[in-house]
Amino acid sequence: MIKAILMDFNGVIIDDEQIQLDVIRDLLKADGVEISDEQYFANLGMDDHTFVATAYENAGKMPETNKVLEITQQKTQKWREIVVNDIPLFSGAEDFIRKSAREFEIGLVSMAKREEIEFVLETTGLKRCFSVIVSAEEVTNCKPDPECYRKAFQQIDLVRIAKGHLPMTHDECVVIEDSPAGVMAGRNADLPVLGVANTVSARRLRRAGATWVAKDLGDWMPDSVRRAFA
Repeated sequence: MIKAILMDFNGVIIDDEQIQLDVIRDLLKADGVEISDEQYFANLGMDDHTFVATAYENAGKMPETNKVLEITQQKTQKWREIVVNDIPLFSGAEDFIRKSAREFEIGLVSMAKREEIEFVLETTGLKRCFSVIVSAEEVTNCKPDPECYRKAFQQIDLVRIAKGHLPMTHDECVVIEDSPAGVMAGRNADLPVLGVANTVSARRLRRAGATWVAKDLGDWMPDSVRRAFA
């Protein structure tokens, strides 16, 4: 029986991948580094620092000292200015989170910066729904490496144990992801995965290892998760 859910952030909760792409593309272009849509979406699962450093490497350029950090900081600021007045949550995501939090322990696992995650969760009032947050700062390796989901599973299991529950098994904790790298990270951590086809096709998510694929997270309820992953 499912006892916990670990959710990705960008592409699952907040519909901001195009915003992220547009902002970081403009910042890199100003320094002579071009990135295509294909390059961006092929690197889903990377944290900002790794993505920017990789973009320079692919362009055959060496960034100036502290340039990567400067760009990632500017990206966060510009992204925040765009979303601050209208957080672009996916339709149905907030309802799913609030209903699921009543019945499961919920965690968030993302390669986004914690400040971006906290900003969205606090602005939307969703922060109290999550008992665990694992962000880019907490891990060394990006998705598809399983480090983030292994860490989150351990943390959310400890939360449940502190409440008097018995330890979970891996098949009692579902990962929700929108990218092939994220799906592989969950599967590499020995966790079942629900893919959400917000960013890439359902076929690509299944090929990456998703157990089930949803066209819209709003179509799923806590009982749907229980039945699908029984």
